[in-house]
Amino acid sequence: LAALERQIFDFLGYQWAPILGNFLHIIIVILGLFGTIQYRPKYIVVYSVWTALWVAWNVFIICFYLEVGGLSKDTDFMTFNISMHRSWWREHGPGCVRMEVPAPATRSLDDHSYISVTGCIVEFQYLEVIHSSYQILLAVSMTCPL
Repeated sequence: LAALERQIFDFLGYQWAPILGNFLHIIIVILGLFGTIQYRPKYIVVYSVWTALWVAWNVFIICFYLEVGGLSKDTDFMTFNISMHRSWWREHGPGCVRMEVPAPATRSLDDHSYISVTGCIVEFQYLEVIHSSYQILLAVSMTCPL
């Protein structure tokens, strides 16, 4: 359910890299559940390997949004350089007030930089970090039972 929730918010922000990752995650979780119920060791191995990749992907997303190691959250990496869309949370976070500012003549209309967002209770990058941290917590808890 957490992956589906994340998929919805990534679709709202047109972030194609996370959309593909979430889709693969949902498919492999279903295969992992099937493998566990039917005791298919190959499916369980695939799920275990995917979980390691999923944790690595979420660590990358955390580093991306916190701008660790030269990464920048203002690049178009998450959209595969197809569009200027950003995280949905950038404009729609809790408490955020979105105002349109007149676009300068030098910018294209596809650029979202003419939108001003103020008053956010939590900045969008921290919401993305919370989402990824929660995904890591779920993946580790499902793979390594207490």
